Amino acid sequence: MMTEPIKEARVLDPIERASEAIFGVLMAVSIMGALSVTSVGPQDARATLLMALGCNVAWGFTDAMMYLVAAAIGNGRNIRLVRRLRETSDPDESRRIVNDVLPGRFVGSVREDTLEALRKDLVTLPVPNSTLGARDFIGALGVFAIVVLATFPVALPFMFIKDVPVAMRISNVLALAVLYGYGHLLGSYTGGRPWRYGLSMAALGAALVAVIMALGG
Repeated sequence: MMTEPIKEARVLDPIERASEAIFGVLMAVSIMGALSVTSVGPQDARATLLMALGCNVAWGFTDAMMYLVAAAIGNGRNIRLVRRLRETSDPDESRRIVNDVLPGRFVGSVREDTLEALRKDLVTLPVPNSTLGARDFIGALGVFAIVVLATFPVALPFMFIKDVPVAMRISNVLALAVLYGYGHLLGSYTGGRPWRYGLSMAALGAALVAVIMALGG
């Protein structure tokens, strides 16, 4: 009986996607709140919307660049570990190198035969010539898109309502609903209680909104 091939992991896992979206929503709420402090006329709603979108585009670009920096550092470390494995003939050194690849909570708790099996698999991996590959650039593009697109539910009221304070209040409600939804998804993915995760994210958003309002937003 033939086994199905293992599917390649997604560039951004559900936690990364939800986290970036939550970051985008929180950034949009904080930026729009800050801008609304000085926006009092009916003509200011469009300006507030455009400035908030511009700020989130800038933050999305920055976050994407930091994603590439982190990927380059992580990939470079992995490349050096594989090269060290290929160069060493010391079993103890090999085990230490393999341990470096494992998540911290598993270091020292994996059996010797498992470490040896991991070592054999690692030394067969092709070593890329660059620390950044196509998947990394696709991931960075995904980060940028998620952060920017997360702005739109929060920005929606400013597209149709000219009264900035009213648009801001509706925007805050939509932001809390979106944050609850993403928190719920995170809870489902991690196997926890989705409603608790959702409420926690909504509470975080409510705290941010409260701070903004206290500052005059």
